[in-house]
Amino acid sequence: MNGNGKMLAMTYAVEEAMHGYVSRVADRPTAEELHGMLAYALGWDDLAGDEQARGKRIRPVMLLLAAEAAGGDWRKAVPAAAAVELLHNFTLIHDDIQDSGYLRRGRPSVWHQWDVARAINAGDLMFVLANLAALDLERTLSAEHALAATRLLLAACIRLTQGQHLDLTYEQRNGLGMNEYWEMVEGKTASLLAVAMQLGALTAGASPETQALYYEFGRSLGLAYQVKDDLLGVWGDARVTGKSNESDLTSGKKSLPVVYAMGRASRPGVAQSLAVVDALELAGAREYTQQQAERLTRAALAALEQAAPRGEAGKLLFGIAASLLEREN
Repeated sequence: MNGNGKMLAMTYAVEEAMHGYVSRVADRPTAEELHGMLAYALGWDDLAGDEQARGKRIRPVMLLLAAEAAGGDWRKAVPAAAAVELLHNFTLIHDDIQDSGYLRRGRPSVWHQWDVARAINAGDLMFVLANLAALDLERTLSAEHALAATRLLLAACIRLTQGQHLDLTYEQRNGLGMNEYWEMVEGKTASLLAVAMQLGALTAGASPETQALYYEFGRSLGLAYQVKDDLLGVWGDARVTGKSNESDLTSGKKSLPVVYAMGRASRPGVAQSLAVVDALELAGAREYTQQQAERLTRAALAALEQAAPRGEAGKLLFGIAASLLEREN
């Protein structure tokens, strides 16, 4: 099986597993709408008419690749991959509510399609299903490894909520230091990809040292992913990203270009118009942000090289990491 075939097989396995967990919601006629909300959030309906609605499924596929690259059978890691993707989509549902985001993946967000109260409830349910998926590792691994994986996932949830809290809090702040920015994004974005990579290695029975290297690979790559996202949030094509270019700027979000420009606000013309793209360019924010994305990607690749991933799966991990830097959405 070539690389594309392997990743398609992995994606299909994750989709099938998630369908199984979400179908538990449809155990009675009165739950039809709730089931439909989860299916919508996961991109399984026909409203969008294309694959954009489902997202990239990068985290679960990379988890499965890490499992194989670390010497394991990726099929045994499918419950963990499903758990990570369900958890990711739970955060998106709640994030859109907290940010008043009208669009997600090029179509109305869950809360905008229904309402805030029901969207919160649907997100809560997605969170529960993610934890049930993690516990199902008992079916493919030892009870000890399943419990360890669940604990890792829950620890990542703590970091996710801490990062999101900082993100929301910093919207009200005029000044923000670079260290504060990195702490925020390490929690809200990098922590989930980091634990996904560690979970893949754990399911393969890798040593703690190897698990730590996969974790660092995911952490650095997650930071690079967020930095690239910040770049696209200002300078990306909204038709490709599925998100308005103005949303982060007008909502007070402290993305890396904005934080960098704020630190250089003494330069003439910058302090008066930080929300203006031209001002960010003037401050050198675009170039700096691109440089940081490249630096973090190099750090991720270095950690992965130390982990000595095996076979085709290892090559695919290197390729995905490099390609994320070039993405346009």
